[in-house]
Amino acid sequence: MVVPGGGSLADAVRELDGRLGLSAAAAHWMAILAMDQFAHVLVDRIGGSRLVEDPGEISEALSGGNVVVLAPSRWMRAADVLPHSWEVTSDSIAAFIAGALGAALLVLIKPTNSAEPVDLYFIQALPAGLPYLILPWNEIDDLPSRLNG
Repeated sequence: MVVPGGGSLADAVRELDGRLGLSAAAAHWMAILAMDQFAHVLVDRIGGSRLVEDPGEISEALSGGNVVVLAPSRWMRAADVLPHSWEVTSDSIAAFIAGALGAALLVLIKPTNSAEPVDLYFIQALPAGLPYLILPWNEIDDLPSRLNG
């Protein structure tokens, strides 16, 4: 399952926040909505993928052999367990979702120019004992060997 980042759409929210001084809640929810928008981009680009917006849809979508791409805003709005802060990004949201789904491994695919490996809240959001791997996007083809090695 793919939990997308917000990419340039979230960056636009950051820029707007810098100019207008949005409330923490407005910036938080707008950035999560950017993740939803990028989920639509990924579904448009990944053949055989399926967009899901609700946790209840995930199991069925996975059983159908689809690449599942989560638009997380509905789930995050209903749960609302993460701080409304720029310390929380898609990294922490992916960690929360991985824990909620009982994932065996969390793989974070990051831009090659990422200044920080993960957001500042990630370790708090990561369930105890859940292993994770950080992989630059341009090394995605190496993922199978990293998982088996």
